[in-house]
Amino acid sequence: MTLDTSRWTHRLARQQPDWPDQQALDAAACSLSLLPALVRPEDCDRLRSRIATAAAGRAFLLQGGDCAETFADARLDRARDKARMLNDAAQVLEAAFGVPVVRVGRLAGQFAKPRSQPTEHIDGVELPVYRGDMVNGVGAVAAERTPDPRRLLTAYRCAAEVLRVRDEPATGELFTSHEALIMEYETALTRIDDRTGQPYALSAHTLWLGERTRQPNGSHVRFAADIRNPIGVKLGPTTTPDDLLTLIDILDPEREPGRLSCIARFGSYQVRDLLPELVGTARGAGAEILWVCDPMHGNTFTSSVGYKTRHFQHVLDEALGFFEVHRELGTHPGGLHLEATDRDVTECLGGAQVLTEADLGLRYETACDPRLNRSQLLELAHAVAEVAGLLRTPALV
Repeated sequence: MTLDTSRWTHRLARQQPDWPDQQALDAAACSLSLLPALVRPEDCDRLRSRIATAAAGRAFLLQGGDCAETFADARLDRARDKARMLNDAAQVLEAAFGVPVVRVGRLAGQFAKPRSQPTEHIDGVELPVYRGDMVNGVGAVAAERTPDPRRLLTAYRCAAEVLRVRDEPATGELFTSHEALIMEYETALTRIDDRTGQPYALSAHTLWLGERTRQPNGSHVRFAADIRNPIGVKLGPTTTPDDLLTLIDILDPEREPGRLSCIARFGSYQVRDLLPELVGTARGAGAEILWVCDPMHGNTFTSSVGYKTRHFQHVLDEALGFFEVHRELGTHPGGLHLEATDRDVTECLGGAQVLTEADLGLRYETACDPRLNRSQLLELAHAVAEVAGLLRTPALV
């Protein structure tokens, strides 16, 4: 059976690089389409079943990892460390909630990032913005910043290397995810499943749509509508109830449990005000959605010394506000989506380590947005577990 990609490739795709060589891009995409799939459709189906269980309140999802993976970090030993970090945080939540925690890594594919501007000025020179290692390099010179289609193939090889961690018994059941962003990469790795005759994006077990690429008539949404993977969509402060209803109707027309996750990213100062109406809207539409809290992206700011950062207390407060809203509505707080690293970085302020703005430059290593370090991640897990238990959230009793 032939895959019909025209339903999404003929539509406008936001946040795409300005590739300088279309012929080279086409060649890279063709080469990708001939390579083996990175994940199996059966495993995508299993994750959809796990998400359905979490949406019903009988499990919890923990999704986390780097803001932007790098090729240099795509090694099996580093993947082990990241999987161990997720497992440690999941064990804290499992012990408190008394339900299984589904582990999903921002792993083996998060090599591209949407950006607010296409270019930036560095030392008086205008350069294309860094869009992740799948697209260009972080170095502040024109040769590095020029989008290179050969990087799509490097991303595939790096993802395949990282995925070896799933074969190790100590890892346990670990699924992979990334933002569906670069359309040539995702399209080339979308295949028809012989069992069902339906298309799956086999670059990861689950993909999500970002705040900047969830236009109902855009290429990304129509692509997500056609594939059988479980799908996530980020919802920020500009999301209206009508926006959400439209996305539900496109992405989950059959109201299938486990199909759709809504990842709320409002900021600590807005989550309690904006989330209830959207949760009520989805419930009224009969959608069995998994509600996930991303307490990172709505709490980003630039420090006085010029570093993009987040404050641990703001991250924690948004997570707690997410649980409070669901307790008041009698609905299920289904998961957390976090940017975190197992390394002892100094990218987010606060926490028990009491990191200050003066500490940010010590080990600020992210390729894009600031991440919680391992200590902050575990502190967050313990705090959420303790307070959520006191709230006696219906999903977790």
